Amino acid sequence: MTDTQGKRRRGVGRLVCGRRSKWLVVGLWLVLLVVTAPFAQKLADAQDNDAASWLPGSAESTQVLEASEGFRPEQIPAIVVYARADGLTARDRVRIAEDVRELAELREQGIRGAETRGPVFDRRPDPRAAQVLVPITMDEKGWERIAPAVDAIREDVGKGGDGLAVHITGPGGTSADFSEAFEGIDSTLLFSAMAVVVVTLLITYRSPTLLVVPLLGVVAALFTAQALIYLLAEHAGLTVNGQSAGILTVLVFGAGTDYALLLVARYREELRRHEDRHEAMELALHRAGPAVIASGATVVLSMLVLLAAEMNSTRGLGPVAAIGVAVALVAMLTLFPALLVIFGRWIFWPVTPRFGSQDPSELGVWARMGSRFSHRPRLVWAVTAATLAFLSLGLLQLRAEGISNADSFTDKPDSIVGQEVSARYFPAGSGDPLVVIGDRAQALDVRRAVADTPGVVPRSLGRPPGTKAQDDGKVLFEATMTAPADSEAAKRTVERVRDAVHAVPDADAQVGGGTAALLDMDRATTRDNLVIIPLVLVVVLLILCVLLRALVAPLLLIGTVVLSFATALGISALAFRHVFDYAGESTDFPLFVFVFLVALGIDYNIFLTTRIREEAARQGTRTGVVTALAATGAVITSAGLVLAGTFAALGTLPMVAFAEIGFAVALGVLLDTFVVRSVLVTSLFLDVGPKVWWPHRLSHTDGATGGGTDGAGDPGRPPDPGPDQATAAAESPARHGGPPE
Repeated sequence: MTDTQGKRRRGVGRLVCGRRSKWLVVGLWLVLLVVTAPFAQKLADAQDNDAASWLPGSAESTQVLEASEGFRPEQIPAIVVYARADGLTARDRVRIAEDVRELAELREQGIRGAETRGPVFDRRPDPRAAQVLVPITMDEKGWERIAPAVDAIREDVGKGGDGLAVHITGPGGTSADFSEAFEGIDSTLLFSAMAVVVVTLLITYRSPTLLVVPLLGVVAALFTAQALIYLLAEHAGLTVNGQSAGILTVLVFGAGTDYALLLVARYREELRRHEDRHEAMELALHRAGPAVIASGATVVLSMLVLLAAEMNSTRGLGPVAAIGVAVALVAMLTLFPALLVIFGRWIFWPVTPRFGSQDPSELGVWARMGSRFSHRPRLVWAVTAATLAFLSLGLLQLRAEGISNADSFTDKPDSIVGQEVSARYFPAGSGDPLVVIGDRAQALDVRRAVADTPGVVPRSLGRPPGTKAQDDGKVLFEATMTAPADSEAAKRTVERVRDAVHAVPDADAQVGGGTAALLDMDRATTRDNLVIIPLVLVVVLLILCVLLRALVAPLLLIGTVVLSFATALGISALAFRHVFDYAGESTDFPLFVFVFLVALGIDYNIFLTTRIREEAARQGTRTGVVTALAATGAVITSAGLVLAGTFAALGTLPMVAFAEIGFAVALGVLLDTFVVRSVLVTSLFLDVGPKVWWPHRLSHTDGATGGGTDGAGDPGRPPDPGPDQATAAAESPARHGGPPE
């Protein structure tokens, strides 16, 4: 590559960090932040957390939910449960009657007090429990006011006392507890992720001043992404819910900081070789930029693959996450380098990289590790792969079959306690009934088919109060199940009821409700797992092939990523069973862990292998592997710790599904960082040697004999001394800077 070509390829870097243009870049970002900050603060208001935003769009339960709007506004019932172990007293009955009168007058927060039903007493000569059902309207503001609505009900009924237990449960009570769990999720994750980044940067760079610049870049990226997503949600129909908004924060902080760490590491290298910091940043962007862009593109495209999902919540996460990572990528390649150049070398205080000083990586642990691996690489990768494969056997303990409401919280909120109390005295499925819609002409046949189905309480069939008798020739009625609404037994009941009503001629009957929605979500997620996981693998493989201009290396990297994923899932399953005592995993748990691990974990392999390829063009593949490991080991380790820490922050939320995803992804990232990238990939590349670049010509010339002009390095570098001298070269792996350019 001629000097003219090199300067042309560094033109973008010059635009970002030129002596004058750096101020323009920072100014444009300041203007952008002033404009977007008000919109970023409104993202929580744009969230759509109603049932339809989570359900699969084509599912039968979703169709029933939409059709039922013609009969009544969408409702979610809160159930007040009164219980006394030795029987309700006359005083209890008077209190319950007074509560019912007060509840019937409630009109706030969407509560339809006039449609309050009850009290219903358990069927004993001396009743020990009573239930009162209070419907809450679920319109576009339903999710926002579900918790205040339940609080209003609680104010009226109190918390019991003197032996009388009072709980609020049912779908309304459980939804309120979920809503409170999501409350403050953005600020919780923001400060948790920020704390992880601050601590890791302090440990990595031992510089209290340097950590400010990455934080400025990441926070700017997060606010900009939130504003853009808000505008798309308001004006382009983009679906955002609590799950995607929370993961957005984690992704932007984790990915953005990773890109910053890689760029800072390369910038420090160049500052030791070039006196002019502007020239050093141009070269850092020129050399690290392709790896950063490839890493960002991998995450963005992998997230967009989620658009192929049937689950609305999964499909909505795709563009939200892709936008966040894309904005983080742009910020880290524009605002961040411009700020670094403006602050100058002093920003690294007290460990300032001086021009002409020695690179610490020459004497570091990663250089020594690479030197040791070069002696017997085949033994190293074989033992490592066998160990990971053995640990992946923990997959036999995985129970990704869904989590009941009772097992969804890390603690036990009042709605779950109330559910357990209610199940002692009433049919377990009361409060969350089946919803059946069918043609009016065949209504009797449909009702008979439902009543005769095992698992249904026959006397419970009826039209709910406040529901129209018919709508467009259709009728609606509900039925209570004997099993808890979120149990596997209840899902089997839904399947039997669907088979029964579908068999009624000309009835066009459909079955929905909360249990039916859970069943449809499980089926849709199973389908999404089978479709999306292979698509993500194909996307990542294609990006690696384009980036490395090879086929063997990408296939090896994909194999290591799949092994790492299986190991992370296996260890996680064992931890969930025997350490945390979780009941199981959600059906989408493997999908989310896979997408995040492959899309983000492959970053470290990209950072390492692009550097190996660059060094291979100068000094040969085997020596280049050792050199690249020494040069990137510290920064990739720091990046892995940041990303693992930000995902571990999901464990601060009181929900099992988030805690499990955070634990598994954090564990997988640490495996990728300390085992897969540093040991398995390194030893594989050392063993395979130049053939790893097949079919590129580098697999034949291997740089050392080909002159090193593959566009990866600079002209005039000495050739590789050959594989036989790889060990000797490893003693000084980072001495490849050549003359200043």
